[in-house]
Amino acid sequence: MGRIMVLDDVPDAGIMIKRILERRGHQVAVFTDEEEALQHARSQGVDVAILDIRLKKMSGVDVLEELKKISPQIQVIMLTGYPTLETARQSKEWGAYDYCIKPIDKDELEEKVAGALAAKTG
Repeated sequence: MGRIMVLDDVPDAGIMIKRILERRGHQVAVFTDEEEALQHARSQGVDVAILDIRLKKMSGVDVLEELKKISPQIQVIMLTGYPTLETARQSKEWGAYDYCIKPIDKDELEEKVAGALAAKTG
């Protein structure tokens, strides 16, 4: 199973994602602070990062760019509560594997994480 990092400025959102993915056997670390999340990625290694686009100090895009510097093979799924075609297009341009719209659909999340893990190993 995968090592997954969740970064969302809303603690409850991260905890919900953690519960969903741990049921699938993944190791999940949840963060609300961008620097703590990046430090975790540097020290522990991450297969898939799930990032909210809107954060406190940095944007999800900034975190995505930093993660790709740490490890280009990290697969990233962006989260947004404000979906637009522009957001979808930009997420792909920034190197994100995919993106999910809040509120998160459990089945969609599991499917996208499985796909991201397959893309990382494939």
